[in-house]
Amino acid sequence: MGTKVPASQHLEALVLAAGRGSRFGGGKLLALWRDGLVIEGALAAAFAAPVWRVTLVVGCDAPAVSEAARGFAERAGQAERLRVVEAADWADGMAASLKRGVAALGSDAGGAFVFLGDMPRIPGSILPRLADALVRGAAAIPTFGGRRGHPVLLGAELFPAIAGLSGDQGAKPVIEGIGPRLIEVETEDDGVLFDIDAPQDLTPGG
Repeated sequence: MGTKVPASQHLEALVLAAGRGSRFGGGKLLALWRDGLVIEGALAAAFAAPVWRVTLVVGCDAPAVSEAARGFAERAGQAERLRVVEAADWADGMAASLKRGVAALGSDAGGAFVFLGDMPRIPGSILPRLADALVRGAAAIPTFGGRRGHPVLLGAELFPAIAGLSGDQGAKPVIEGIGPRLIEVETEDDGVLFDIDAPQDLTPGG
């Protein structure tokens, strides 16, 4: 397991990996990144979080992404913590993947980190800080240079609102509606903003 989970806080992680990656040209999550694949970077961050389980939501390229994820989890000794679910309606936008992931969470989940499959540089140091911040609000989010990044940590009280989302904005409409109950946590690592959008983002300096 990653960082120790407080006994009073049952958190889980979602990794949204269902999109086509059209701007990349397809196959983005299975592209080579450093010593592995893009999706492996995102999964490594999720496994490092203070969570009981990691749920990967797949859609486009589901068989290949699922196989890569399970292989990585096995090599990392995390196979028992990984669950893979499929969003049949993934083409409707990120909200469809998020809703599928939230629906798959255990009824006792107190919150869920939402990681994006194309963000392989999330700093592990921010994850326990987000978990600590959640006790002061309904959601916690990292910021760098005044910009909000990922992963967002959603408290369970927001799960019903997630079920009503649509389109490609993910949880943004929900967290923007909770005002001061969204706790921002500043970090000095811009990995909370970095995503793989185009092939040139895969360069060593990315």
